[in-house]
Amino acid sequence: MESGRELAIKILNRIQNEGAYSTLAVKKALEDKSERKDSGFVRELVYGVLENQRLIDEIVKESSSVKIRRIHPIILIILRTAIYQLLFMDTVPESAIVNEAVNLAKKYGHRGTTGFVNALLRGVSSKKDYFKSEGYMSQESELGIRYSHPDYLVDLWRIQYGLEFTKDLLKANNSVPPFTIRNNSLKIDTTDLISILEAEGYETEPGKYSKDCVIIKNPRSMTRLSAYNDGLFTIQDEASMLVTEVLNPQKYSLILDVCSAPGGKSTHIAQWIGDKGTIIARDIYPHKLKLIEELSLRLGIKSIKSEIWDATEPDDKLKYKVDYCLVDAPCSGLGLIRRKPDIKWTRTSEELIELSRLQTSILKTASSYIKPGGILVYSTCTINRQENLDVVTNFLRENTDFRLLPIELANGVKISATQNSGYLELYPNIHGTDGFFMAKMVREG
Repeated sequence: MESGRELAIKILNRIQNEGAYSTLAVKKALEDKSERKDSGFVRELVYGVLENQRLIDEIVKESSSVKIRRIHPIILIILRTAIYQLLFMDTVPESAIVNEAVNLAKKYGHRGTTGFVNALLRGVSSKKDYFKSEGYMSQESELGIRYSHPDYLVDLWRIQYGLEFTKDLLKANNSVPPFTIRNNSLKIDTTDLISILEAEGYETEPGKYSKDCVIIKNPRSMTRLSAYNDGLFTIQDEASMLVTEVLNPQKYSLILDVCSAPGGKSTHIAQWIGDKGTIIARDIYPHKLKLIEELSLRLGIKSIKSEIWDATEPDDKLKYKVDYCLVDAPCSGLGLIRRKPDIKWTRTSEELIELSRLQTSILKTASSYIKPGGILVYSTCTINRQENLDVVTNFLRENTDFRLLPIELANGVKISATQNSGYLELYPNIHGTDGFFMAKMVREG
């Protein structure tokens, strides 16, 4: 069997040189090799390299006699994985890290690359303490290198949130997120679910904010449990669960989720109303609607009706008829960097502008469906005011029959002072959740 390092290198090659998405590439590789006992190591190595790639590449540049752009892509990935282990993982002896990297370079490169890899890594190893020190790349102008984020993102967040907040956010983006699941209240209550999971050897604790959230401290093979296959829970971040609590739909209502795939929020809404009502779950792609249907089937939900529909296109038959509408808009996903570190490198500043235009169009179209007294919730999983509060503010300026509504969460939970103003912002560095934004509006009249 190939080593965990070699498998990680193959996964990184698919992500960095073949355009694969990190979550899908990791999932597929480990599903194909389900007998592996080092899957945790493989995941840590892949995500660790992606999270710290810019810093690692700066170390390569400083240590290499060859320009980084001239290093063969697979050899560069071998160097990145070895340097990540040298700097961030203390479980393997340095000599073993260097030796395996050299052996992999021999397998995937040519005779000359083994000496190059050996010399470079032994040099990095001898200066490891320097590269790990706070003094290395600690200048304000080099935050992007120190924390491996593109400069445009660092500048964006410094302008919007300030320097100290940005430093904390960059650090949090390189941390391991908690593993959270959502209890399926249609089948079981949270206490009983926790009992079942603890009997299976899982360490749990209740979520911080959402009443349906359970944090799993030692997640492993969760989707193979009978409790999962029987639809007693599904995997979802706690911030995402709060969207349903903000919407707070009532039973026997007509509810529209205009961008619903893969169905986490639609199915949570169904739980919230006891599966009594009508939820129209829409998406533009048939294969994504299939994900919603499969999830609904596993959870035993019958109130969701899936439809193919472009959220920017008006639907006259729903005009002024919807009680609750959720616009979980397509966004840059900058709140998910802890889970999908490749987002840092695939998004561009130009995309953020285009996305805000798309979000504005979808929100405007969705608002036409709301009946007087109906509720409209806008949410994203990004950390960028241009896609969040600016979109809502501009919408309200042009649609004076809507206003923000104070947000009340289950059990009286208070997360932020902005709840009283009608919107909620969550950040990895403050709340420990994914980065999320949600605003609650009501149509007056």
